[in-house]
Amino acid sequence: MSRHPLILAIDQGTTSSRAIVYNLQGEQVSLAQQEFRQIFPADGWVEHDPQEIWQSTLQVCREAIGLAESGDSEIVCIGITNQRETTLLWDRQTGQAVGNAIVWQDRRTAEHCRRLKAEGVEGMVREKTGLLLDPYFSGTKLAWMLEQDAAVRSRAEQGKLIFGTVDTYLLWQLTAGKVHATDASNASRTLLYNIQENCWDEELLQLLRIPAATLPEVHDCAADFGTTAAGILPRQLPVCGIAGDQQAATIGQACFAPGMVKSTYGTGCFAVLNTGKELVRSKNQLLSTIAYRLQGETTYALEGSIFVAGAAVQWLRDSLHLIDSTAQTEQLASSLRNNRGVYLVPAFVGLGAPYWDPDARAAIFGLTRDSGIADIVRAALESVCYQTSDLIQAMAADGQLNISALRVDGGMVANNWLLQFLADILNLPVQRPRITETTALGAAYLAGLQYGLFSSLSDVEKCWQQQAEFQPQFEELQRQQLLSGWKKAVGKVLTS
Repeated sequence: MSRHPLILAIDQGTTSSRAIVYNLQGEQVSLAQQEFRQIFPADGWVEHDPQEIWQSTLQVCREAIGLAESGDSEIVCIGITNQRETTLLWDRQTGQAVGNAIVWQDRRTAEHCRRLKAEGVEGMVREKTGLLLDPYFSGTKLAWMLEQDAAVRSRAEQGKLIFGTVDTYLLWQLTAGKVHATDASNASRTLLYNIQENCWDEELLQLLRIPAATLPEVHDCAADFGTTAAGILPRQLPVCGIAGDQQAATIGQACFAPGMVKSTYGTGCFAVLNTGKELVRSKNQLLSTIAYRLQGETTYALEGSIFVAGAAVQWLRDSLHLIDSTAQTEQLASSLRNNRGVYLVPAFVGLGAPYWDPDARAAIFGLTRDSGIADIVRAALESVCYQTSDLIQAMAADGQLNISALRVDGGMVANNWLLQFLADILNLPVQRPRITETTALGAAYLAGLQYGLFSSLSDVEKCWQQQAEFQPQFEELQRQQLLSGWKKAVGKVLTS
């Protein structure tokens, strides 16, 4: 083992690809990032170019490696984390993709999901997968790809085409087509995987007409995923860890005990509550999912998915041009004494948990003649906190009453105003770690566990350090009034 081993974490996200190199203290040694195109072919459709995903990932990996390595330190292994549910189909021999990747935000299969619900199969699907019948998940996206062209279906049934989420696609590219695999956390988001049995489910494959020949092998989150092919990176490296972004963030936040919960604020917002070895069935529209699987042992979670968080601020900047940078939002929001009755419901791609309404659309309520930019900006930030409150309330209603604090991470948590309002509206302490980019960090920890750099999860836990804690300050009446206004606003955009 080298004197100073380092870990390369690939974080392939919805709007950018990043590579971050970490040391064994969980500290960032180097970072490279590259944004790529968002493609919107039709209303509610969102796509990515697979080649742009791969080339941007390759470029940032090479750049981060070049910045990190020195005479007394070297990268010894790779961890991968990825935007989940985004669906790709490509040729097993050539790697040529069948069209663009269909992104997790894409709603084109809403009608297919409605038909399946009408057939009365959602109970069976939920029992096996912990998921709802919603366009969010990979299964109906893959079914759509196969339905577009009889020749595509024929090639898939012959095993000539293979399916993967982004982790699987990157692994296939990194190993030059030698490895077609995923991990249990990503598999659990496909609508095709039985999370109790830990296997692809034949009944679900038949329901969605998915050929089993297209599916990757499923490994633990820390496992031997193969070695990068010669010439891809400066030298060949083992891939030792994979997890979907939210599960990776759960690991990066060291939420290893049942009852611990983290919420990540990126393009969307995702709250994940560790339920331990128990697979908790939500009665309040949350998802039951695999948090991680290590050494064959599965740890489960309840998850609430919010489709638009940071994306609402991007919309203010890029579409409305109300701000020049996201950093301005903190000053604008804090310039107002209250929200003046203005609410933004950011249902740009429908609403996720706990509403699950793919046809809901965004709206702003409560505008008056003297409403200005600050009101709309504040309403966008507040909407992230209200949506988080919806998730925490649903978790409590599912019997998860031992939540004592919320650990937060992601790009938005640099905003102190946001985190104070979040603590106020949740009536919970909000904890920001020293390292807020916990998604890539979790992938690095998984790789380090497999490679032997960490002996156990308790080694990982020791790396977590708190940078700030925000304590709730609202009177209960004030909190309830604000939440009541939010509920009324949401009620106006729901379609069912």
